[in-house]
Amino acid sequence: MPNQHAQAPAEEEDGLPELSSVWLRVFLEVARHGSFTVAARTLGWTQSAVSRQISSLEAALGGGPLFDRLPRGVRLTEAGRILVPHAEAVAAALRGARRDLAALREAAGGRLRFGAFATADAALVPQALAAFRARHPRVRVTREEGLTPALLDRLAAGHLDLAVVSTTGRAPLETYRLHHLLDESLYVAVPAGHPLAARQEPVRLGELADADWIAGSPRPEGTLLDAALRQGFRPRVAHVVGEWTAKQGYVAAGLGVTLVPALAAGSLRTDIRLLRVLDEGGPARAVYAATVRGRSLTPAAAAFLTALREAAATIP
Repeated sequence: MPNQHAQAPAEEEDGLPELSSVWLRVFLEVARHGSFTVAARTLGWTQSAVSRQISSLEAALGGGPLFDRLPRGVRLTEAGRILVPHAEAVAAALRGARRDLAALREAAGGRLRFGAFATADAALVPQALAAFRARHPRVRVTREEGLTPALLDRLAAGHLDLAVVSTTGRAPLETYRLHHLLDESLYVAVPAGHPLAARQEPVRLGELADADWIAGSPRPEGTLLDAALRQGFRPRVAHVVGEWTAKQGYVAAGLGVTLVPALAAGSLRTDIRLLRVLDEGGPARAVYAATVRGRSLTPAAAAFLTALREAAATIP
């Protein structure tokens, strides 16, 4: 049973008392039924408890009566009539808050803000997002694309709920929690007329140490070309090209070779060839969903993480 004893109202900064939502609820029930007795029955309280709540509300508002006490029932005073729409607005706002919080708990509403690196958008993210939207169509989704370091910065700053990132050996694990999604193999794209184009078995990157390379950065550190550094040579970056379709065009024109992650290998020009890179010392790249340690994962973000894991399980 609710607490039937009203406490003294707290003072707000403007000198007016802070009104209890319980008082307003009781007030609306009495106004609706025109009776303390019927309101008490509806609320499951005693009549004296309802009377005390109304008296406390009247005292908090200055002591004037909100109801005229009649021989049979009660009737709103002018002050009571003025209060009704305000009390209804408060009650409606509280109902809306309860609905929104319930929807949030069920991932049926709210928002999802996530980011992903470019090649994750080729298959992993669209597949996961399609499943997520089918299950939670009312969640407002916003997405950003970026490189792993920038996405992690956005995540730490609170602008993202979750980020799909690639191998992040320099990511401080005390800051981020990395949820492993998949290990990704690498391919090297060569022109159709390249001497290695007909090769069936995997190649070692060292076999291409003298080639011109097309990469998204002039420096290999922190890029896919880290794999070349691990194999003992520093690739010569001849052209810096950020977009995957453009990289393929440069390869097709014979201007160099480029590394292609497995997630981006599904859409390929017919005038280039992909050669599997031999995994030496473990997978070339791992893909994670990153969250911030110590920060509660929203229900929507948790549901999207589940969808990402399901999508990752279907990708060879």
